[in-house]
Amino acid sequence: MSTIDIHAHHNLSHEDALNAADELSIALAEKFGIDYGWEDEVIHFERPGVHGQILVQETELRIQATLGFLLMMLKGPIEQEIVRYLKEHFGCSFEDE
Repeated sequence: MSTIDIHAHHNLSHEDALNAADELSIALAEKFGIDYGWEDEVIHFERPGVHGQILVQETELRIQATLGFLLMMLKGPIEQEIVRYLKEHFGCSFEDE
């Protein structure tokens, strides 16, 4: 098992951040067959080979995912795609930049 843990800062209103996270979940569900559901400000998601959550806060997002054996080799590209998406759709910045 391998884990992804991405912490990002955004400048959206809380409502806009929640809406953008919901749009992301819908897109992932359609594209990759991911099941998801909201619990307060947290989106829980899963499909064979991956499960995790997206926490949407006032100024921050945190994405945590556990990758199964077959996806472990793709951890780097998956993280890069998540960062690209967060920059493009949320205007996120990251602590290491």
